Amino acid sequence: MKFQDLLAYKRSFELAMYIFKISKSFPKEEQYSLTDQIRRSSRSVAVNIAEATRKRRYEKHFISKLTDSDAENAETQGWLEFAHACEYLKKDEFDFLTEKSNEVGKLLNYMMNNPDKFL
Repeated sequence: MKFQDLLAYKRSFELAMYIFKISKSFPKEEQYSLTDQIRRSSRSVAVNIAEATRKRRYEKHFISKLTDSDAENAETQGWLEFAHACEYLKKDEFDFLTEKSNEVGKLLNYMMNNPDKFL
């Protein structure tokens, strides 16, 4: 199984790329704080899924990495909240990104609740 074939990976990668593109318009003074943090956390979601697939021989390790991915997804949602509150994201952008993040969360929860389908 290639991690690139997993729907959760595909969707989390897409979300990270959307965030990267949108965050290019964030103010310069946010470069080393909000912009950096939201990019890091959103990318970490996908990377942790990739790492989980390499640990799939051991169910608990697999689930642990998926849990890390889920936590990074929650962090990304927190940063989206800040970006919206600071008016760096329009309401429709915020809603779109939050919807995509929620979709990723559902896919991760499915994988964590059904690890036997991925081991």
